[in-house]
Amino acid sequence: MQAISRGFSFLKQSWQMAFADRDLLKPTIYAIFVGMIVSVIGLIPIIGTALIFGDEGIGRYLLYIEGAVLVFVQYVVTYIFSGMTIYLIYGYLSEGDGRMDKAWAVVRRDFLDILSLAGASTLVNLLQNAVRGRGGRGGAIRGVIANIIQTVWTEATYLVLPAMVIEDINLKDGLKRATQIVKNNLLLVGVSTVGVGFATGLIGFFLSATGIVLGLGVGFGIVSVLGSASEVIGLIAGITIGGMIALTFILIAVVIGNYTTTAYHTCLYLWAMEVEKAGGMSVQNIRAPGPLGAVLR
Repeated sequence: MQAISRGFSFLKQSWQMAFADRDLLKPTIYAIFVGMIVSVIGLIPIIGTALIFGDEGIGRYLLYIEGAVLVFVQYVVTYIFSGMTIYLIYGYLSEGDGRMDKAWAVVRRDFLDILSLAGASTLVNLLQNAVRGRGGRGGAIRGVIANIIQTVWTEATYLVLPAMVIEDINLKDGLKRATQIVKNNLLLVGVSTVGVGFATGLIGFFLSATGIVLGLGVGFGIVSVLGSASEVIGLIAGITIGGMIALTFILIAVVIGNYTTTAYHTCLYLWAMEVEKAGGMSVQNIRAPGPLGAVLR
């Protein structure tokens, strides 16, 4: 229970930091809308290929390639804006101000490294899908293995990206750094004592559920009111307004989850840097930075 309490406390502390400097939130919001645009554009050739060639023969190979390209581009978008958030938080904690111009400059500097991380994540995603397969015999076991691969790699990228952005190192050295953090038990200390994942997951669930319930309620209400005048108009208005309400709540949940998770791992990485500087001093004697330090006191 203490870990859960600390998770909510970290969420509160990290959002106090965001409200003190609103620039910290901008990349997370940008990432959602740019990602949606990329997805819509990327689906156009995929749908076209499916309609023209189907899911057999050359069509299957083309769909596989197009799907992989779309996943890669989505990773690039995610890492660009996550990298900006990381540097903004780093700037705020070290200088008292997260500056967008510096964050953009760092992302441009590390663009090739970001592409390499996106490429690696795409390969891991394809491997995960290959392991998972299409169900059938052994499907449950393959699903567990695929989930482990996804979890391990996702956690690694949470640490590799700060290494790239803050210390200007490449993918290879970033993976070494992430491994080092795990070996120093910093990751275990942070995860076991601060339930950030539980806190963001619970808030995300309630916000999404609330949005869906409100959206359905408002949508059905509009349909019943306008249905007597015109069933088509009532149906379109109900679906549109109800969908917008649900989507708004879901997007808020995504922003809260993404920003808080990025803030947590950025603080964790900065803590790892402090541990390195301190040499052989016990981890417990080195205060973590920012919101993480506040909840671990």
